[in-house]
Amino acid sequence: MKVRVDRERCRGLGNCVVLAPGVFRLDETNKAVVTGAASVDDERLLEAAESCPENAIILEDDDGRQVYP
Repeated sequence: MKVRVDRERCRGLGNCVVLAPGVFRLDETNKAVVTGAASVDDERLLEAAESCPENAIILEDDDGRQVYP
């Protein structure tokens, strides 16, 4: 699964970092960035994406189809 962050939507609440610290971190502007999606399973990625109140985390399958949100 591929993961990306819509930085326009991200408010830097950090839910994703708490749930998947190997995948996300907050940068100097307090916005989430992806550091490595391979460190967690797809279930944890979905949980982190669902934890974002702004729906700023976008998940795509291996064929590039958006699966969340």
